[in-house]
Amino acid sequence: MRVDPITRLVGHIAVPGDKSISHRSVLLGAICDGETRITNFGRSADTEATVEAVRALGVTVYEHGTDTLRVFGKGLRGLQAPGGAIDCANAGTLVRLLTGILAGQEGQQFELVGDASLSARPMKRITEPLSRMGAGLETEEGHLPLGVDARPLHGITYELPVASAQVKSAILLAGLYADGETTVVEPVPTRDHTELMLEAAGAPITRREHSVTVRRAERLELGEIEVPGDFSSAAPFIVAATLVPGSELHIHDVNLNPRRTGLLTILERMGGRVTVYNRRTIGGERAGDLEVRSAELVATEVLAPEVPLAIDELPLFALLASCAHGASRLRGAEELRAKESDRVEATVDALRALGQHVEGTEDGFRIKGVPTRPRGGRIRSRGDHRMAMLGAIAALDSQEGVEIEDAECVSVSFPGFFDLLASLRQQAAA
Repeated sequence: MRVDPITRLVGHIAVPGDKSISHRSVLLGAICDGETRITNFGRSADTEATVEAVRALGVTVYEHGTDTLRVFGKGLRGLQAPGGAIDCANAGTLVRLLTGILAGQEGQQFELVGDASLSARPMKRITEPLSRMGAGLETEEGHLPLGVDARPLHGITYELPVASAQVKSAILLAGLYADGETTVVEPVPTRDHTELMLEAAGAPITRREHSVTVRRAERLELGEIEVPGDFSSAAPFIVAATLVPGSELHIHDVNLNPRRTGLLTILERMGGRVTVYNRRTIGGERAGDLEVRSAELVATEVLAPEVPLAIDELPLFALLASCAHGASRLRGAEELRAKESDRVEATVDALRALGQHVEGTEDGFRIKGVPTRPRGGRIRSRGDHRMAMLGAIAALDSQEGVEIEDAECVSVSFPGFFDLLASLRQQAAA
């Protein structure tokens, strides 16, 4: 797919419901008592895999239009093993969180599989702590397929070696079924959607600045969940409006959970012009509207404590830094190498192909900023939705446009991405 430059980004847009919250609402709804009604569900290939996974486990899910679901939960201990493997497709959040839940379905056995990309991602980070809790888990040398033999669980205290909301969530969900207390200690805070939703469902949970404790639960109930707009889906448009001269873009109903919005803090240091207004709460999460104007940027350094707060947006940071005044650096982001692709290598290759000065390191990037428009060219998405969107956003501010290989992979997280981009092009031409 070819994406051409744009003169400016103006107008008003909304992005789909938050993918992380959408996953969790379906998974927790499946183990709640009664009906959970989910509105503004963020539909994508990943979240549809979660819907199909809970259906395979015996949960009824009714779909009303594209963004409203009714999940009829089976209770904490009511899931039933299907006749075959549960396909998690490309959804890392699904496979890791679901493993924590299935570990508590005592007396049953399950198998989780995924596509080639998911099968290459590390599973030892969840199997090690869950095995310590008593779960029977078997992998193929630390990768999918993953077998779960659900046994009695006991609580543990576990210090995360690498900050990861997915690993934290898997342990906490298993802790709902464990005797005693289960505590997860974080090296730095990560996104806390699981904890917020567990609190809303009535789970016995205690949150602290650097740790979370959960105790065995007997019953959960959510009722209704409204999903705010996905910040990670808004981020490409924030970056585009910052880079393309003459832009003034409004993005509405965006999730502004402070453990998700690290990009805004980084962008503020760089001289970005993003204003938050109409702050409110949506579905128990902080939310609001954003006004983004184009700006000249200066270099900055992003260190390890900020990485979990902007993990999905770090390739976009590299693009911003490559167009800024001065030399920027990202450190402490080894986790980028264990995503759908090696996102350090993929980002470096993509931006270099467009004429930008980026060098990969073991844990991030070194970037020499040149405050001119990228040349343009051709990039490989490597089947990674974040890389495809990175190429499209770079194209908007480029001199010659960008050809993106396998651009269709954006459907993993944001099926309507290119349609929204086309609507902005129409607004710019009006």
